[in-house]
Amino acid sequence: MNQPIVRVRELRKSYGKLHAVDGVTFDIERGEIFALLGPNGAGKSTTIEILEGYRHRTGGEVSVLGTDPATAGLDWKTRLGIVLQSTGESGSATVREQLAHFAALYPDPRDVDEVIAAVGLEEKAKTLIRKLSGGQRRRVDVALGVIGRPELLFLDEPTTGFDPQARRQFWELVRSLKREGTTIVLTTHYLDEAAQLADRVGVIAGGRMVDVGGVDEIGGRDARVPVVRWRENGERRELRTDLPATHVARLVAAGDGVEPEGVEIVRPTLEDVYLSLIAHTTDATDIGAPSDSSREEVAA
Repeated sequence: MNQPIVRVRELRKSYGKLHAVDGVTFDIERGEIFALLGPNGAGKSTTIEILEGYRHRTGGEVSVLGTDPATAGLDWKTRLGIVLQSTGESGSATVREQLAHFAALYPDPRDVDEVIAAVGLEEKAKTLIRKLSGGQRRRVDVALGVIGRPELLFLDEPTTGFDPQARRQFWELVRSLKREGTTIVLTTHYLDEAAQLADRVGVIAGGRMVDVGGVDEIGGRDARVPVVRWRENGERRELRTDLPATHVARLVAAGDGVEPEGVEIVRPTLEDVYLSLIAHTTDATDIGAPSDSSREEVAA
């Protein structure tokens, strides 16, 4: 049986009396896209930084690529790709120059021109990064994240600020990386993005893992029950039922073959399930919020 590429057991991170991460347990399987979701301050970013080796944990067990990130060396770090929400790159080099520079830092990098083609920047290869659009610069970020041929890629809010077309193009890029065998950990506030890309999701709230499962399974069966809505005598009515079409047929029959006004069948989305899961959870204070300086805790 294959071992998970990420294994977390009872992970804890405390700041004095505050438990930013409090007993989190989950696995990430090789080759899957795993979305870690949660409101700001829930412990999501702290968990990711511990997996990346940038932050020490207070307790629990963590294995990433078969190694404890707290004691991992440079050889382990070359097996990771990390795409931060903001890179802080000045853009004073061309796309190709920047990628060639980063490629030289790895023992077995991808071909620079192949990576440029993979992220759709062939026509911009000789363009200064500062002259690229926001979506194009984000593609450079991803190119830098994958140039070292990582086994595990972390994507932190990758499409923030993208227009709808650029987001969908980026989604296809992520899918292509998965097809190549890259395992991807995704953090995003766009629940439709998680639904489109992820094989499984984990929801963190208040420093605890509320639920982990497939996109179509998380929250349990009850959370997936469809809702029939219609208007009757001017009043809005609704009913949760596993047989929505049957109920609509009954309404039509009761109306002598006339469809009820405003009838619709609504099937809960991942966003609906997510909001339900976190509705009764008190979030941890965002003391472990991500920042550029926070990543210096272990980085050396």
